[in-house]
Amino acid sequence: MPFLALLALTLPAPALAQSAEDRARAAASASRSKTSDSDTLLQNYVTPGLSGKPISTVDSSKQFTPNLACQKTATLLEVFAQPGSTGDLGSVRISRDTDLNGTFDASATLPFQVSGICANGVISCDAGTWNNCHSYRWAVDPNQAPRLENVAMTELAGCYCINNSCGSNLAMANLPTILKDLGGGVVGALTSSDPRYGVAEAKVDGPVISYVGAQSTACTANPTIGQTAYRSSPTAMVGDATAASSTNSVFQMLVSSPAGTAKGIENRSCTVERRVTVLSPTVDDIISRVSGGYSTMRNGGSLDFLLGSPADNNLSGGSCRLFDFRMTLHVGDAGRIISASLPTYFADDWAQIRIDGQLVSSGPSSWTSTGFPPGKCDLKKTSYMYPNLDLKPFLTEGDHEIWLRVAVGDGGEGYAQVHVEVDDSCHSEEQVIDQCVTLAGDPQCRLQNETVDGVQTVLNGVRTGLAPVGQTRVVGNATCPITLTRDFFLKQRSYRCTFDNGAIEPDTSRGAYIIDHSTETLLADRVRNTDGSYSTTTRNFNLPDRGSVNACEMVCKTRRPQVNTAAALDGVTGAKQNDPIGWDMIYHACQDNNVCPAGDGEQLVEGCGCIDDFQEAVVMMQTVRLGGTDLVCTGTAR
Repeated sequence: MPFLALLALTLPAPALAQSAEDRARAAASASRSKTSDSDTLLQNYVTPGLSGKPISTVDSSKQFTPNLACQKTATLLEVFAQPGSTGDLGSVRISRDTDLNGTFDASATLPFQVSGICANGVISCDAGTWNNCHSYRWAVDPNQAPRLENVAMTELAGCYCINNSCGSNLAMANLPTILKDLGGGVVGALTSSDPRYGVAEAKVDGPVISYVGAQSTACTANPTIGQTAYRSSPTAMVGDATAASSTNSVFQMLVSSPAGTAKGIENRSCTVERRVTVLSPTVDDIISRVSGGYSTMRNGGSLDFLLGSPADNNLSGGSCRLFDFRMTLHVGDAGRIISASLPTYFADDWAQIRIDGQLVSSGPSSWTSTGFPPGKCDLKKTSYMYPNLDLKPFLTEGDHEIWLRVAVGDGGEGYAQVHVEVDDSCHSEEQVIDQCVTLAGDPQCRLQNETVDGVQTVLNGVRTGLAPVGQTRVVGNATCPITLTRDFFLKQRSYRCTFDNGAIEPDTSRGAYIIDHSTETLLADRVRNTDGSYSTTTRNFNLPDRGSVNACEMVCKTRRPQVNTAAALDGVTGAKQNDPIGWDMIYHACQDNNVCPAGDGEQLVEGCGCIDDFQEAVVMMQTVRLGGTDLVCTGTAR
């Protein structure tokens, strides 16, 4: 194939007498001369390859014309921009070679001036101002012709102002950069619509930028072809790769080798879930009167359980008689009882209050026995007691008996009140169910992917740097809603786990021994004998002279003043600053004799040398990272 000629090296006859090292150095030098940087690579290979021109081998001894594209052109697209007196681009014309025959056959001029440039569009405002602005994004019509569509500014990226409202003569002074950004947006829309187009080079000539390119993938009028099918359906690549590997002899040989069969890899998934249960109990679920007593009075979460016979003289005791009144309370949820007390009771003549058989109060005087009171039975009056006794320690979960005993001489009555305050509001119980504990603790398993509440935090074993903000959710139902804010509710993880399938692993101990015991001048080896023992050897080893290289590439650092013309929804950024002029820092590779090739308007910051600005770079990246963590993306404007 002609393409293989790129790798061919035709050496002159005297070179055959050179050593292998000399020939390698000569080949490397010839290769560097044609591929030393991107511009050289474009000039020698990419541009002529896409435009159907001859390409020379590395040693320039042979030429060939590759057929990398079915239709070739040297002028795929041309953009002309002319700044006006207001600093806006008063005229922008786009010319295209639609049939790729080397001649422009379609041209269009923008119907408005351009006040700002974006990576994927333009902004048009009133001439010379940043007022009454409209945003446009590059797209293509059904005939593959570039066009602009009106969009919100949030749909654009990397926008900046170029007219006089942001500084004088910005467009003319920065015309090459503006042309590249303007043309890049057009080319991006064109290649996104039809991926067959390949752009090899952009050339700026005054107010014009031209693009060299071609239809670089196949001889077909249909942009949906095999080489570009994965762009629209990336998941198809997995199935196609499996199909290709099943018939590939090299792949099957590796799969069936000891190295391929000794260990297996298995994907395992698990979740860490916060489960929330909403509890909305009724008052009766907390505490209720199941027997005895004569009334239960309710007022919201306040209950009064009444027992006895309070009507005046409705108990006939003769000379002295004991009357027992019992009430059973069932406690279903002791944790929701706020308070429980015995606020009052009265008797004509004597009374005792017991809970589960334990005496808690008596009156009007001490009465501790279960028999008759210690004094005269008929006191001829009603005694009122207000102990306000705390009963909460007695009301554990289960059934409890409240017992009122009244001693009556002649006629009398008795009464007791148990007051309870309960919390019948909606509560939630939550627990974190971690099903990943085993996998996370297994040294043979490695976290491959993790999604936290829909945010991808780990992808293919690498942290994405994204983290979800605290989640707020409403759980329960319409009658009992609860708002919870937690750092997460659901983590979905997948692990790649290595397991031993019982096959014999290849012996790599010899290679490990050589690596561990050899030096730059000594080669150590260990081989296994037929009887199972090992023999070790050492011999001298010398690497060929690798020559000397510089400790670094000599570079210099300059700076150039730059007006902040970046544009956003709120206007031009520089207009919000006290001083809109900042500095662009530029690094140059030094020329011979350590000469710094500073450009026009640049000031030397640091001369040629081994410049190490790693700390400054780290601070800048950390600043951007921390700034990003303060931003929250939402689906609606806030």
